[in-house]
Amino acid sequence: MSTTDGRIDLPLLPPDHPLGRSAVTCAYRCANACAHEAPNTSDNGYFGDVVRSVVNRRGMLRAGAVLAVAGAGVAGLAGTAAADRGKPGHGGPGHGGPAPKGLDFTAVAPNREDRIVTPEGYQQSVVIRWGDPVLPGAPAFDFDNQTAAGQAKQFGYNNDFCGLVPFGHDRWLMGSNHEYTTESFMFKGYSAANPTDEQIRVGWAAHGFSVVVVERDRRTGKLLPRVDRRYNRRITVRTEFEVTGPAAGSALLKSAADSTGRTVFGTFGNCAGGVTPWGTILSGEENFNGYFANGDKITDPVVKARTSRYGLPSGASTRKWERLDPRFDLAKDPNEFNRFGWVVEIDPQDPDAKPVKHTALGRFKHEGATIQVARDGRVVCYMGDDERFDYIYKFVSRGRFQPGSSRRAREENKKLLHEGTLYVARFTGDSPAAEVDGTGKLPADGQFDGTGEWIPLASGSTSFVEGFTAEEVYVFTRLAADKAGATKMDRPEDIEPNPVTGRVYAALTNNSDRGKAGKEGATEVNPRVGNRNGHVLEWEEARGDHTATTFTWRLLLVCGDPATADTYFGGYDKSQVSPISCPDNVAFDKHGNLWIATDGNALGSNDGLFAVPTEGPRRGQVKQFLTVPVGAETCGPVIQDDFVLVSVQHPGELDGASADNPLAHWPDGGTAQPRPAVAQVWKPGRDIGC
Repeated sequence: MSTTDGRIDLPLLPPDHPLGRSAVTCAYRCANACAHEAPNTSDNGYFGDVVRSVVNRRGMLRAGAVLAVAGAGVAGLAGTAAADRGKPGHGGPGHGGPAPKGLDFTAVAPNREDRIVTPEGYQQSVVIRWGDPVLPGAPAFDFDNQTAAGQAKQFGYNNDFCGLVPFGHDRWLMGSNHEYTTESFMFKGYSAANPTDEQIRVGWAAHGFSVVVVERDRRTGKLLPRVDRRYNRRITVRTEFEVTGPAAGSALLKSAADSTGRTVFGTFGNCAGGVTPWGTILSGEENFNGYFANGDKITDPVVKARTSRYGLPSGASTRKWERLDPRFDLAKDPNEFNRFGWVVEIDPQDPDAKPVKHTALGRFKHEGATIQVARDGRVVCYMGDDERFDYIYKFVSRGRFQPGSSRRAREENKKLLHEGTLYVARFTGDSPAAEVDGTGKLPADGQFDGTGEWIPLASGSTSFVEGFTAEEVYVFTRLAADKAGATKMDRPEDIEPNPVTGRVYAALTNNSDRGKAGKEGATEVNPRVGNRNGHVLEWEEARGDHTATTFTWRLLLVCGDPATADTYFGGYDKSQVSPISCPDNVAFDKHGNLWIATDGNALGSNDGLFAVPTEGPRRGQVKQFLTVPVGAETCGPVIQDDFVLVSVQHPGELDGASADNPLAHWPDGGTAQPRPAVAQVWKPGRDIGC
């Protein structure tokens, strides 16, 4: 339905729509991962169940060696006044008073509009969109006449993570991931069964990463991209990467394309990421398995089992890249598969520096990677593996961060992710099993909470997992974590430490398979069966030390419709919060408020960006700051003092739509094709949220 101002309003999706995503998005982004069995078939049980069985048999409530791991968490969440303020009865439902700093805006209502909707008084603009020029000589974007050579100089497709590296007053180097391409929305008359060679090559060029100089217009407040000859950069499926860390040169990483195991061509599936304290950008390779073909033709049973743990691609790939490049055919070169699924580091301040893939951080479907400098100067990298029933990881560097901006300090800091210890998380609940029944009902203590430990997997050339060499731990990290007994989670995605409190927050998007026949049921850290709406996890490392090996945890949010009994908003009055579904990316403002971007809203409205205080009397009061256009996902939020950036990914991707039949037209309006873009939102003359 068209409105008088030219907007398109579409009806809310029915509540049984599969997680709010169109079939085409699922096919091209993750190779229909949710339509297949989850690749984690290990039988490692939830540690809380082990603890409870010991408690029940021996009557040893919170005693004995099984629970000794929690001892170092005395200073954790459960024992702090700040934690108590978030509990029911501390601040109380609907507690009055002024809005927390940074959150003084009127919440946006759920909607299905083909535009970005913001609170009254805010302005918005598009910073850069697919096809806009990045490199000198880039042609003007022509949807009907795309070329690979042109796309290699233009902003890529489906931008996800966005990061800003300061580059002078009101200037930044903006880095953007280009996670995946949706060819049926890129080319009219596209044949999925028989794409042209040029369409395949355009797809290669549209993946990867862009570095763009942006600067703020002091008169209007808009961020404007610049075609900078020195610093602007495009990284694609053909770009050369250096492999670093303890698995570099391993026989497991040698392929026909590179006999040394130290060079990889390209990156794809790049989802979230992080900006490091030394001014580089980390990017996580996530759904890489769908780019490969013919995994079912692998004959070596060991290779096949290892490949299957990452989602075995059978038959032809979605995009048919194997037709032009044999490295994407697993029947011909299965080791090429092992060269993706890493954390990538790019230095936007040195366009001549080769990007790297860090083997010390492990190989899995990395949603992203964020850095915290610990008290002793070591750096800690937090990571989530975005798959049903997969795990949360962290890495602690061996070396120590060197402050300062000298070239020598930067070069030394860029080596910090080369060596250290890789851990996986195990969570233990503190409530009796009968009180976690899968409905989302709170246990008797009023919290989903407990303790946890970080299980070491490998450090340098040393493996801590029986039956695995160190190289095998890094290359087949999922299998090593299975053997170590990590806790199966509901699609752990972005993880971010709070710069004010030091507590760490993880988005767990959803897991509709939890509790199904043959699948793990509800656990205190994943308390709902058929979890369509996801939750947000909060933990505090022992003694506030990010290098610690124990922690205390609880759930900040159990997402969904606040009118239903299975949701929880930090103890806050649920009649005064915005509905939120499928948390994906997280970020913080300078006040310590958590900002959450969603992906796949299962409640029927557009995805959006939400903000929530993490402490104080309004802890848990979720407020929706914006919605993105219909069919789109909210990605890569950047929260500055005076503006917000969001990456609007796959706008207009609706069932029944295509380049031949567009059903939405953001950002250009009219009859234009929808185009992924980075958008800016700000309030003239004031800090964001004030």
